Amino acid sequence: MDYKALQNGSDIRGIGSEGVEGQHVNLTDETVERIGRAFVVWLCVKKNVMPDELRIGLGRDSRISGPRIRDAIVHGMTDQGADVFDTGLASTPAMFMTTVTDGYLYDGAVMITASHLPMNRNGIKDGGLEKNQISEILEIAEKEGFVGIGTGKLQKIDFMSVYAKILADKIRIAAGGQRPLDGMKIVVDAGNGAGGFFVDKVLAPLGADTSGSRFLEPDGRFPNHIPNPEDKGAAQSIEEAVREAHADLGIVFDTDVDRAGAMDGKCRLLNKNRLIALLSEILLEEHPGTTIVTDSVTSAGLAEFIAKKGGVHHRFKRGYKNVINEAKRLNEAGTDCQLAMETSGHGALKENYFLDDGAYLMVKLIIRMARLKKEGRELYDLIAELPEPAEEAEFRLPIREGDFKAYGEQVIAGLEEQAAGREGMRLAADNYEGARISMDSHRGWFLLRLSLHEPLMPLNLESMKQGGAKAMAVEVYECLRQYEGLDLSKLAEFAGV
Repeated sequence: MDYKALQNGSDIRGIGSEGVEGQHVNLTDETVERIGRAFVVWLCVKKNVMPDELRIGLGRDSRISGPRIRDAIVHGMTDQGADVFDTGLASTPAMFMTTVTDGYLYDGAVMITASHLPMNRNGIKDGGLEKNQISEILEIAEKEGFVGIGTGKLQKIDFMSVYAKILADKIRIAAGGQRPLDGMKIVVDAGNGAGGFFVDKVLAPLGADTSGSRFLEPDGRFPNHIPNPEDKGAAQSIEEAVREAHADLGIVFDTDVDRAGAMDGKCRLLNKNRLIALLSEILLEEHPGTTIVTDSVTSAGLAEFIAKKGGVHHRFKRGYKNVINEAKRLNEAGTDCQLAMETSGHGALKENYFLDDGAYLMVKLIIRMARLKKEGRELYDLIAELPEPAEEAEFRLPIREGDFKAYGEQVIAGLEEQAAGREGMRLAADNYEGARISMDSHRGWFLLRLSLHEPLMPLNLESMKQGGAKAMAVEVYECLRQYEGLDLSKLAEFAGV
């Protein structure tokens, strides 16, 4: 078994169940058990303790392979000597919180999830670990000759109620009173993932009317729509829920609740640049002048909005770990940074351990919404001045060359060279990923970058005027057509060339 083939950045991901032609289970019982054992061995070294001194939290999302994988990893960890505390259906952020919450303070935490990936997929997240640490664990799993001692114990716990109370109490303190959401209607679409707890354990005890919420029941087949805030089906579903319930706010979570999106009572989506702008406004009021770190595809309008609010926009690389780690680096270097957020909905706050937690993001919005309601205002008022593009488009351009990373870097270097000498194009300053180029005549910009894991190059275009995206696409196509190893067919079709 090539264990390192299971690594996806700072996660472990693979096939958890049959059902898709040509995709066979590689997260077998033996594989998962060895990963559990390897985590114990690795954690012993990190903590400088013996296995029987370790306490490890464990949770899973609603995927159909979750119970099987849980049993296998529990067997591996307990036979290796560690005690395991199983919280059952859980969110990824909650599992991290088991390591920092008084009364628990576990030595490590494991979450069984594959986020928004298809139902046959699954994976393992070891709370808060970096890419190199996952590599070390997988190397141990592949090479170690394990000797079990069989002394670990399994205990089932209800940590989700503890975690939910932390969120609810935060709203009570900030918004005032035991039931600060009385008179407010909030609906949640959990997509049959792990986010249903937010209705029963957070919103309802605070007085919110949550009738009309949908797909709260865990179902690992995901029969209604993909549990992903970026999915069109999920957006349509939460819009229907808001309209039918005449709700003040709609919330949609991904499978393991580390991401979220929202919709206001007038069915305006609060995601991507809008969600980052909302949270930036909130954090800048609490921490004037703070820096906001985002991924590379955020809009020019967002940068303008943050600057107008007195903040500093630091656009960095795509990838939620990249964004979070850059925020941590800035703070360590003496620059105050309170928010790190991707347009995908991954958002992490300094006040919350820089943990990407969709439920916590929604708590911040709900607190502000409760305060605004007393003033006769609404959330959207906070971003009324956000400049929004008239047009935007995204293309994923496949690379047909074997060494796709080297070829992609060649394309980016060539594009930057062309743009530097081409009238109407201007290279963006302080760019950390790919080639980001402004085109003032079209009141827009485009970014071509190399995918983190796949042999393709995402291309994003944004323009503040009608017809601008197509006009830019024509010029981008002219710059890229010399690269025969890059499939430009979709771009050419859009550009009409």
